[in-house]
Amino acid sequence: MSLKSFLFGLLIGAAIGIAFYFSNNSSPFSSGWLDTTDDLLGLEFTQEERDQMREDVGEYPELFESLRGSTIKNEIAPAFVFNPIPVGVQPPNRRESYPAVELPSATVGDFTLSPEDSRLAFMSLNQLQTLMQRGRLTSVELTTYVLGRLTLYGETLEAVTQLLEERALAQAQQMDQERARGQIRGPLHGIPWGAKDLLAVENTRTTWGATPYQDQIINETATVVEKLDEAGAVLVAKLTLGALAYGDIWYGGKTKNPWDLEQGSSGSSAGSAASTSAGLVPFAIGTETLGSIVSPSVRTGSSGLRPTFGRVSKHGAMALSWTMDKIGPITRSMEDAALVFDAIHGADLLDPTTFDAPFDYNRKRSLEGLTIGVPSTFMDETYQPESWQDSLFMQTVRVAQDAGATLVAFDFEHNLPLEGMFSLLTVEAAAAFDELTRSGDDDQMVWQEPQAWPNSFRAARFFPAVEWIQLNRIRSMLIQTIHEQIQAVDMILAPPFWRQNLLITNLTGHPSVVFPHGFSPEGKPTGVTIIGHLFDEKRILEAGHVIEQDLGINTQHPPIFTGGLRIQSSSVD
Repeated sequence: MSLKSFLFGLLIGAAIGIAFYFSNNSSPFSSGWLDTTDDLLGLEFTQEERDQMREDVGEYPELFESLRGSTIKNEIAPAFVFNPIPVGVQPPNRRESYPAVELPSATVGDFTLSPEDSRLAFMSLNQLQTLMQRGRLTSVELTTYVLGRLTLYGETLEAVTQLLEERALAQAQQMDQERARGQIRGPLHGIPWGAKDLLAVENTRTTWGATPYQDQIINETATVVEKLDEAGAVLVAKLTLGALAYGDIWYGGKTKNPWDLEQGSSGSSAGSAASTSAGLVPFAIGTETLGSIVSPSVRTGSSGLRPTFGRVSKHGAMALSWTMDKIGPITRSMEDAALVFDAIHGADLLDPTTFDAPFDYNRKRSLEGLTIGVPSTFMDETYQPESWQDSLFMQTVRVAQDAGATLVAFDFEHNLPLEGMFSLLTVEAAAAFDELTRSGDDDQMVWQEPQAWPNSFRAARFFPAVEWIQLNRIRSMLIQTIHEQIQAVDMILAPPFWRQNLLITNLTGHPSVVFPHGFSPEGKPTGVTIIGHLFDEKRILEAGHVIEQDLGINTQHPPIFTGGLRIQSSSVD
């Protein structure tokens, strides 16, 4: 293969299609075939240039066939590692041991162990741990209760791919035995949870939410699952995700919003958010590439944390985009998210993108000393809210101000072509599922509209390799630009989908939290987000807790799953 052929901006997927054409036509380069590339590439070549290219391009079919002869597992990343750290910046270094996040014992009320009684279902992790510490509840009892809730309501929500009853009860029994010996692993000891079904768990199906993989068994366990096992948490179920981590449509149906069963829960962490919101599990693990924690959390009134890229190991998780995928907790409060994150973050030799940075959450009661950026639209003294969404956000801004924060106008400014940045994701995803497209098994996918993955994967094959590299270079410029701008504030408070903030911060790897801040006129929850500096999960979780406590929205739960009961937020004894 000549060097010149690599410098030519050949289409990644078009070339593969070309190879198929070549294998079925005796004269692949006759009749001016190369003339058809001008419009797509935006380049014009002379006939002499085309004649010169013909031999080099003609070598591609053989190359493609040799590539297809190699088995490449989904988990195998390209031979480069994405790093969100701006040039000239040192990542935080864990130079000392930080204690595990601990909270004072919580006030708890009465409950029964009937799955129809929701009082236990909506207690915080701290309340559940307090009950077990005081001997009022065992892990086996709690796990049995949660399995009952999943059985009772899981089909209604279409949120469960499989219950892991045998594994869960064995874990719970072990946690009770350890507790009896005075061996407490931490604040998650004995507490059940659910996993988005793109996390591998040995001896269970890992379906990725998609028909072609619904019987898939991956004989390993994801690092995040192992970390939660080590923390004493009890895995009770695999929860639904939109097929191949997009949307809320999976091979078994469409996961529902617990607040409105006529509406999907959004995706792709559809089952994780819906099950947590409905009190089927105390917490769940989700993933985000471009909104898959934020969006379903907003839709279902859950609290979610999208960590800094590289804070949580992706080993054993389905890869959609090796440079954008992130794993984080979906809970019912910021403090619950902090407890879970404390257990799952950290470096992992099996994931070269991970960092070993410190985390030391402390409960705060004010926002004194913090400078919070707010989109300039809402900081204009003459601004009048134009919608109920804007009114809710303005109320949240006032809560932050009353809690002591200094508010300043802040908008991300850049002149970079972000419109094309989505192709960074689709091209990586098309590569991750190359075999699915080539085999034709993508026809088995339930969702087949133009915006669905099967069509996106096919279209991505026509994206030129040179332009894809250029997009990555522009991404490097974006990382530097956003880093310099965000230094002006401690964090950013904004509507979750404000302008291009969601896309920008997923590309740069910045962390964010999302939590409910009100209800629509139809009684459905809506949320707000706080965006932080790289590796600064601590401050955005602490700030989120302060605002969340003042708002009190997270203490309200979907009526169909509560029997009309309301569980008040925990208080300190």
